[in-house]
Amino acid sequence: MITFIIGLVILFVGAAVYGAICEKVFGPDDRQTPAYSKQDGVDYVPMPKWKNMLINLLNIAGTGPIFGPIQGILFGPIAFITIPIGNIIGGAMHDYFSGMICLRDGGSQMSSMIHKYSNKGIYRIYNVFVCLLLLLVGAVFIYTPGDIAATGIFGFDGAATSVSTWVIYGAIFVYYLIATVFPIDAIIGKIYPIFGAILLFSAVGVFAGLFVKGYPLLNLWDDWKTPVFNFTAADGAVKSFSYGDYFDANHFIPIFFITVACGMLSGFHSTQTAIISRSMKSEKQGRMTFYNMMVLEGFIAMVWAGAAMGIFNAGLQAANAGATSTVIKVCKDILGPVGGVIALVGIVVLPITSGDTALRGLRLTVAETLHIDQSTKGKRLSLSAVIFALVAVILVFAKFNNEGFQILWRYFAWSNQTLSLFAFLAITVWMFENGKGKYAWMPMIPGGFYCFICSTYIANAKIGFNIPWTYAYIIGVVAAVAYVGVIIWYGRKRAAAHTLQH
Repeated sequence: MITFIIGLVILFVGAAVYGAICEKVFGPDDRQTPAYSKQDGVDYVPMPKWKNMLINLLNIAGTGPIFGPIQGILFGPIAFITIPIGNIIGGAMHDYFSGMICLRDGGSQMSSMIHKYSNKGIYRIYNVFVCLLLLLVGAVFIYTPGDIAATGIFGFDGAATSVSTWVIYGAIFVYYLIATVFPIDAIIGKIYPIFGAILLFSAVGVFAGLFVKGYPLLNLWDDWKTPVFNFTAADGAVKSFSYGDYFDANHFIPIFFITVACGMLSGFHSTQTAIISRSMKSEKQGRMTFYNMMVLEGFIAMVWAGAAMGIFNAGLQAANAGATSTVIKVCKDILGPVGGVIALVGIVVLPITSGDTALRGLRLTVAETLHIDQSTKGKRLSLSAVIFALVAVILVFAKFNNEGFQILWRYFAWSNQTLSLFAFLAITVWMFENGKGKYAWMPMIPGGFYCFICSTYIANAKIGFNIPWTYAYIIGVVAAVAYVGVIIWYGRKRAAAHTLQH
């Protein structure tokens, strides 16, 4: 438990220090924000600070900070240290600068930010990449909350052939369509406070339950090799589990950093902060709205990493039982039957409140890129219909194919992390162009590291190139060095050209 508490101290103290540094480097001021200068009653709408904070938290916090840590904690208590460090210098910094640059550039979407701070080739690759990711997010965030609701809340079997499964999926689908088409303050701005209250109950309840229940958590200095619980293998045999053995056998680098995605870093977040940049009243609200909300997501990830380890170590759940089953077990064991169901509603809320704005962000990105007018409900509905048809196809494939969801989730996790590399590129170039080149190390440290992680993973993975680990690591190192070197060179070149023009 001590390592878990140390991790929380790192998260909150580190965030206070590094968040202040990020804010100082960017330099928010009192200029008029696009919520006022471009106010249209649909996407550009001034909203209160607390509402923007809550909407952004619910937008970015899907199933990633829950499912990821549940799987990632199998690597042992090192997760309690790596999650907060990655969050404060990687994910929160990424979210803050992405949101603030889009805000200062007139509430532009990330595609416009990439276009402005890179070149046409990178811009085209990004647009294809982000559209594919947002489609995957839409499908994943119908599938996962639908299955949790079906099996954990309503007691259905969640099977692909059950009518109840598709009724639940359909209800989520309808909500997504409404949230995608109507003005942001008409639906999202009004319903999210309710969702936020449920989420708060869920996160705080599980956190408190860790201590009340006295769940046994390992420390870094404990013996990881000692089997701590048994699980039933696929062949029916009962086997013991050791965190140390799992760590040794499963390539902590890069697997852990792909698995524990959203609680540490998520490229998807940049598409969501861009949406909120259109409803903020002041640039000075950015640190709370962008940086600190990602830190709060890191707290959620820490809570679920601790809850998963605790319930595994207590012998109440097998490590191979699956993330959905573990979520249901934790909620009901800690909070009881009624409180557990309320907490599960909070878990369902997380992906739903990310899926709706993911598809909204996709509509805005496509419209902005292809210059499609979105001034009327009919025009927004027409574009949304095409998007939702594609999501439906992916969802049906994932549900009826035995390996469909696993394939979907693996591509989602990898592409989610890879997308952040585009944002780090743009942030670095923005720094050079705005006389802040001496701070380029801030985006380049996590950018270079995650270029190594993503390149190594896809080089080795079966869904990628299936190259042996030794060569995959070499490829990852070369890719990371090239990524950092080329971006620094390009940033300096852009800075020199910018100086000559002015």
